[in-house]
Amino acid sequence: MPENVDRPGLLVGAIDEGTSSARFLVFNVFRREVVAAHQIEIKQKYPQEGWVEQDPKEILEAVIECINKTLEKLKALGFDKSDIKAIGITNQRETTLVWDKSTGEPLHNAIVWLDMRTTTTLEDILDSIPNKTRNKNYLKPLCGLPLSPYFSALKIRWLIDNVPKVKQAVDAGRCAFGTVDTWLIWNLTRGKLHVTDVSNASRTMLMNIETLKWDPLLCRFFGVSQDMLPEIRSSSEMYAEISNPSVLAGIPIAGCIGDQQGALLGQLCLKAGQAKATYGTGCFLLYNTGHRKVDSSQGLITTVGYKIGTSPAVYALEGSVAVAGAALSWLRDNIQLMSNITQTQDLAERVRCSGDVYFVPAFSGLYAPYWQQDARGVICGITEDTQQYHIIRAALEAVCFQTRDILEAMVKDSGTKLMTLQVDGGMTVNNLLMQLQADLTGIAVVRPNMVETTALGAAILAGIGASLIDINEITADQITTFTPQIGEDERDLRYSKWKMAVERSMKWDCSTSLVDDN
Repeated sequence: MPENVDRPGLLVGAIDEGTSSARFLVFNVFRREVVAAHQIEIKQKYPQEGWVEQDPKEILEAVIECINKTLEKLKALGFDKSDIKAIGITNQRETTLVWDKSTGEPLHNAIVWLDMRTTTTLEDILDSIPNKTRNKNYLKPLCGLPLSPYFSALKIRWLIDNVPKVKQAVDAGRCAFGTVDTWLIWNLTRGKLHVTDVSNASRTMLMNIETLKWDPLLCRFFGVSQDMLPEIRSSSEMYAEISNPSVLAGIPIAGCIGDQQGALLGQLCLKAGQAKATYGTGCFLLYNTGHRKVDSSQGLITTVGYKIGTSPAVYALEGSVAVAGAALSWLRDNIQLMSNITQTQDLAERVRCSGDVYFVPAFSGLYAPYWQQDARGVICGITEDTQQYHIIRAALEAVCFQTRDILEAMVKDSGTKLMTLQVDGGMTVNNLLMQLQADLTGIAVVRPNMVETTALGAAILAGIGASLIDINEITADQITTFTPQIGEDERDLRYSKWKMAVERSMKWDCSTSLVDDN
């Protein structure tokens, strides 16, 4: 093994299966350094408007190919696969898969987290709430989440109600449910383990947010049998050795965490009051509240951040933006304002401002803090002088404004104003976006020089779970800081116009009214 690795024999791998791609990365966690990695794009299918699916087998095959390609790169560097001492898994959350326990065959395509097909299911559920209150927060005291198509329980219910072979498998006791982590672990252990971790389980609406166990009342409410649910484990422990002969057989899986919680840990936001934002297909902000579960009155959700072994769980407040990088993909693919997303910064910098154009990319509704499913995308303020560059810049600003929406809600819930925002994710390579974020929120934006924090979080958990490292041994990365460069008056004026644009986006799709005004 090469001598320039800090601890002989200590490399930790991380499977990072996201919405757009699958990756496998091997880290020297003490240096916060990626030694080798490989990435493969995952196709999304759109059977109907608002429906988003992925092929479970394609997800698995992509992960296996990423592992094997990374091993080839490691070998070229003088390493052997035995140098990898443990692996962690991090994944897109809420995405719902069901398969046959007997054959391991998927019973339907994976329903992706941003899929909106469960709108009618939600309406039926809201009608069933006692006293006809249609209160979207009816279950929040138990699970920390509002009733929304976003979470897994409604997706499971839809599958049972609309896919006959899923219903048949459920009735026969053969149906297994899992988020992407569960599907991968099942296949990597050849069906030995049907498990998930507390962070992923907390996104289903079926786990009790305090007991960290499947809640009988929640399961009955959604009509979901506990027999189809995976066992809930901590985020960092020895799960099992990989037994799939095609990849890494004999190496332990020792960490598992949802992608956004993985980034929280990878950013070392380990203390209450620290927050991070991850910019990808969507944008997700997590605010660490320590071992205290904080109930939001501002449209945020309460979630489990992570749980290390037998230690108490760490909680977080979370706000989710459905469309961040996806807005740029839409401008590229649907409107053809650019040929490659890497052009975004260059094109947006061809104008000094957005020309008073505001873009609300509510393609399938608005998430936190609005939770308005009937909202649809709007572009406001177009004049005869508007160019493609103004719209591209407005798309970047939309990400920043939506982030400010969530940060303001977090401040109201926590009573503490953030002084800095730690950021990660693919979009953070865009320096203009980072500067706009600082300008439009009025706080410093801190970007680590190594931006693979989601996968790093999974690798750190695996290292801890395999008793290879201690969390206190991990040091923070070097950073780049973006500070606000506009005044408060300009900032607030632009934000007020954003709010006007958001108002215009609401109640557009009258067929998908989400909830009352409670």
